[in-house]
Amino acid sequence: METALLAGLILLVGIVVLIALAVPIAVAIGLSAVTAIIAVLGVDRAVLTTSQQIFAGINSFTLLAIPFFILAGVLMNNGGIAARLIDAAKVLVGRAPGSLAQTNVVANALFGSVSGAAVAAAAAVGTVMGPRQREEGYDRSFSAAVNVASAPSGMLIPPSNTFIVYSLVSSTSIAALFVAGYGPGLIWIIACMLVVYVYSKRHKGMKTSDRVTLSVAVQTLIKALPAMLMIVIVIGGILAGIFTPTESAAIAVVYSLVLGFIYRAIKVRDLPGILLNATKTTAIVMLLVGVSTAMSWLMSFARIPDLISDSLLGLTDSPTVILILMMIILLIVGTFMDPTPAILIFTPIFLPIVMEFGIHPVHFGTMIVYNLCVGTITPPVGNVLFVGARVAGLRIEPVISKLMPFLLALIVGLFLVVFVPELSLWLPTQLDLIAP
Repeated sequence: METALLAGLILLVGIVVLIALAVPIAVAIGLSAVTAIIAVLGVDRAVLTTSQQIFAGINSFTLLAIPFFILAGVLMNNGGIAARLIDAAKVLVGRAPGSLAQTNVVANALFGSVSGAAVAAAAAVGTVMGPRQREEGYDRSFSAAVNVASAPSGMLIPPSNTFIVYSLVSSTSIAALFVAGYGPGLIWIIACMLVVYVYSKRHKGMKTSDRVTLSVAVQTLIKALPAMLMIVIVIGGILAGIFTPTESAAIAVVYSLVLGFIYRAIKVRDLPGILLNATKTTAIVMLLVGVSTAMSWLMSFARIPDLISDSLLGLTDSPTVILILMMIILLIVGTFMDPTPAILIFTPIFLPIVMEFGIHPVHFGTMIVYNLCVGTITPPVGNVLFVGARVAGLRIEPVISKLMPFLLALIVGLFLVVFVPELSLWLPTQLDLIAP
């Protein structure tokens, strides 16, 4: 008990203080973990143990998918994909109330599912949609809020790096998690579209796009088809057993590169910069995985998850109350921590508790990813919020005021995902990826 309290106190104080000092999250976790391990084991054993755990954390075949998907996302972001997907989205929802805002939502879902990156979606789609919405007289703050709120949907719709990280920590099937993400991803999209619908009904000045002819619609969808086909190739190949998730990530890289050359949006001279960009992002993720593995080992050694589990179960034996408490904790954590480190830290703590109540680890994976996606659009560390506001040329304050209805709708969606497990488990069960 004393060891757990000491290690937990050092970790908590260290991470909070270092984050408050604007130290990068990976460094904050690493320094706090090393300090706590030294306090528990001594200097000599701490150095050896920490090194072993960091190496063990990143020495995983599963993790090879992450750098490949990151590179594929960067290639897609530079490969002229966004404009084609936006045009396709406009064909699909262009006649709905608030058509350009609805187009923004669907385009973010399409681009995010292709690139797997919410920040990239907010930047690419926002850059194209922002000027179009301003020309049509849309409120700039509302347009930015729509872009920000809808961008994280691509983190739920596969391929998703957050699900890969959760799979690593929880030893859960990546294929099952990918398929399970479609239901919660659709809930996210519907929540955003409903808010846009209500807003457009109250603000009559928002125009509806002109009707397009069938031939134009077909041509537009055909132009976007090669980009959307990547989702079919990646997910279809995994489900058909043609290749593993890691191999599918490599195929996504080749496909994205070929598509960029075909669209003439990527040139050979652009490749060094693209590779450097992807390498920097990969290095950050891998460092997070390594230091978080060391921290997870410390928590397991000091029996911190058991202490937290006993404390939560001591408050109540109701699964509903326990889940609500967890979701509130994760919502708060998500406001100042990115999804990847939060998943690495809290999955080992919360997963054993929910499994005691019979909750499937795949279902919990969709819960935690959906929850932490909300954090990407909330201050003070919401990366998608800051990128969306910067792309729109606005301060975050007016964007936040327009973002509040979206946050409320998304939180309602979160509780649907939490308490209606069929939204996550029905499709993987039908495809025999998990037992019924």
